[in-house]
Amino acid sequence: MELKDICQYISEKVATTTLTKENYISTENMLPDKGGIVTASGVPFGNSTAFSVGDVLVSNIRPYFKKIWQANRNGGCSADVLCFRANSNVDNSYFYYLLSQQEFFDYIMSGAKGCKMPRGDKKQIMQWKVELPPLDEQKHIASVLLSLDEKIELNRRINGNLNIAA
Repeated sequence: MELKDICQYISEKVATTTLTKENYISTENMLPDKGGIVTASGVPFGNSTAFSVGDVLVSNIRPYFKKIWQANRNGGCSADVLCFRANSNVDNSYFYYLLSQQEFFDYIMSGAKGCKMPRGDKKQIMQWKVELPPLDEQKHIASVLLSLDEKIELNRRINGNLNIAA
């Protein structure tokens, strides 16, 4: 099975005049190493790709930075950000973790074009080979991974507070 069998790229557009710094996503406000997002510095004029809660956004510029985020709000993203929407037989959280794998970013880089600012090849990306467990197993796997992520985030906050107190 290939990635194209379990998801689609979103190409629906939204006017940027309807967006704010909080719901506009570009490669600039996506954090490396799967760090999520920060508030955008601004919103450009024109149209952007519309995204919805649950969609997975991946920066297509310099994919080796591993900029990925699962949308927790509706909004719009720049053309340099790929917006993936999982099919109905795929758990959104499982899908996020599937695309968060190092193997996915390595695969994107294997077909990337350009030296200084490599970009993933959208057609090649959709040919990534995937295995899809039954939906109940997807939900269980995602639940375990989410629990681990929450514990890691809690540890980061505790360490930050300890550094402030020191």
